[in-house]
Amino acid sequence: MGFIAQVGIAYEVIRWEEKALTEAAKELGLEPKLIHLHSTYLLVGLNGKKSLDPALSVVLQRAISHAIALNSTLAFESMGLRVVNNSLSTAIAMNKLWTIKILSNTGISVPNTAISFDFDSCLKATNVLGYPVVIKPIDGSWGRLIAMARDEEELRAVIEHRSYIPNPIMKVNMLQEFVKKPNRDIRVFVIGEEVPAAIYRVSNHWITNTARGGIALPAKVDSTLEELALKVAKSLNAEIVGVDIFEDPERGYIVNEVNAIPEFKNTVKATGCPIHIKIMEYIKSLVKK
Repeated sequence: MGFIAQVGIAYEVIRWEEKALTEAAKELGLEPKLIHLHSTYLLVGLNGKKSLDPALSVVLQRAISHAIALNSTLAFESMGLRVVNNSLSTAIAMNKLWTIKILSNTGISVPNTAISFDFDSCLKATNVLGYPVVIKPIDGSWGRLIAMARDEEELRAVIEHRSYIPNPIMKVNMLQEFVKKPNRDIRVFVIGEEVPAAIYRVSNHWITNTARGGIALPAKVDSTLEELALKVAKSLNAEIVGVDIFEDPERGYIVNEVNAIPEFKNTVKATGCPIHIKIMEYIKSLVKK
């Protein structure tokens, strides 16, 4: 029997994406090793691989929880495993402020952003950013806990509400200008050096995430969009990401956020592009023989 490469798929819940990735791995002649992070212990250090399969060399991270994704990635890396994405890229992408800092320092256009830690400083920041202003947590996904304030009264209500949430992350108020985009944003997928597909996320609501009811439609990837998405991934040293981009009528493309463990069911359905196969083809190219 010839060599059959093993690839790890670290997960919490088997969603459509994980099923598709598992089947794609098999179709490509790989042996997928599903690592259920809720029922697996991970020994930290170079001897830790004995808690997994010694034949593993690459793990694809698919955890939902940011904390579980980052910390399990650190444990995998301590064993000498290649993890996609790596822990630093994952940590940066999961922190919206860190992402904005890296992108802006790289010369990539991002929304004008400020942080503050109480209402008075929020008010001062908003006097610079202007109304309406978007308030969001520095850690989060699926468009949750994001609010828009159109005046001082609404801003006060949002900040006061956040101040009573015990999570310390909510004590950091990340404020951004409201970008006057059309009723959509763009999710662009990057896999290695390739941009295989993109979708418009369309909604009459200003939050366009598909998790919040946005509709996925195929988007044309022009050379400018492709170059921008690749530059974003490179600036984070990330290999597989979803890049969320606004279209500003005056400033052009503005990068809003980066997702290090992107869902892609809606993209496959809207575009017909087999993202799951392309991901596993990329993972296969990394496997040590």
